[in-house]
Amino acid sequence: MGMYTSGNSQPGPGLAALGSIPPGAPIFVFRGGAATWFGTQLLGMLITVLTLGICYPFAVVLVERWRANNTLLLGRPLQFTGTGWGIFGLWIKWFLLCIITLGIYSFWVYPRLTAWKVEHTVLA
Repeated sequence: MGMYTSGNSQPGPGLAALGSIPPGAPIFVFRGGAATWFGTQLLGMLITVLTLGICYPFAVVLVERWRANNTLLLGRPLQFTGTGWGIFGLWIKWFLLCIITLGIYSFWVYPRLTAWKVEHTVLA
């Protein structure tokens, strides 16, 4: 899948507008601050540690919502639509596969988790 495709090798909606942006112009703006990031990370870490990693998907969602809520694309805010329950089953499957393969499967987890995060980030 290419950089600007929606899975069917056709440009996604709204990408025609990118052609009118001059090279070097900022298309992303990030407005997050250290205090909110620290609080979000602390809460995510507590969720993960207190549940021995079982609720890590909920921490991922917390952090991704913070990132999306603080990011603008072409002046429009992003929104993260994923849920902890939406990835919980995948997380359990990935966790078990990592145990069965003695950690080898972990090389596949990060790209799959990243794909899930990107697929659930939309323009608000």
